[in-house]
Amino acid sequence: MLGQDQIDQVTGRDVYGSDGSKIGSAKQIYLDDTTGRPDWVTVSTGLFGTKETFVPLSDAELSADRVTVPYTKDFVKDAPNLDADGHLTPEEEQQLYAYYGRNDATDRYATTGDATDRYATTGGTYDDRDAAGLADDDRRDRRVGHDTSGPTTDEAMTVSEERLAVGTERQEAGRARLRKYVVTENVTQTVPVQREEVRLEREPITDANVGAATSGPEISEEEHEVVLHEERPVVEKETVPVERVRLDTETVTEQQTVDADVRKERVDVEGDVPGTDRA
Repeated sequence: MLGQDQIDQVTGRDVYGSDGSKIGSAKQIYLDDTTGRPDWVTVSTGLFGTKETFVPLSDAELSADRVTVPYTKDFVKDAPNLDADGHLTPEEEQQLYAYYGRNDATDRYATTGDATDRYATTGGTYDDRDAAGLADDDRRDRRVGHDTSGPTTDEAMTVSEERLAVGTERQEAGRARLRKYVVTENVTQTVPVQREEVRLEREPITDANVGAATSGPEISEEEHEVVLHEERPVVEKETVPVERVRLDTETVTEQQTVDADVRKERVDVEGDVPGTDRA
């Protein structure tokens, strides 16, 4: 059992369960108003540590870096959900002792008959509600209703629903590549070519050419040869670049419709409630 001198060492320490799991951090110490001993500690649990759950300190062990309680993490998280507002009513105390399987509070209140709040935090002042003139019924929990399926939370029921969070992710959809290959095709072109042909020309004997005509023998045999020329097509090939080709990408946007099933909570009212239909 922790002593009065160890209270300051508990606050802020990490609290671990009997299964070795971290439950949360110790927030508030609740003292017995009669004996002054530390009886309860609130531990931050829930999402982001926003919930404070009561855990008995009677069997807790304090070490150099942690506080260890003889309960598992899941068991502590399912404890009655009470407001850590600085005081425990007798009804709240008995509810906690019943959950943790202890009968201390039942025997205590049966013998003392004390109906005031017995517990106050180390950082608060004991609130004598009798001195404030409040009736016994006013000191009880003022919740309008209570949970029948589990630990009582508060006077309201939270209704939740699932919502779609639609986004996009980039993934590979295919591949494209350039491949160069050789094909052969026939090309026909027309090119002009020249050739020489023999043409026979006759000219009469005149005073101008009579000398050339009589310069040879009078009667003889002879041959006269003329070389003929012609052009023929000559084909040569050369390789020249004609264009450059590359692959590029462009982004196009299209609309796609997605659908999924989402769950929603609905509330039905049962019983005789004015202004509503009976479920």
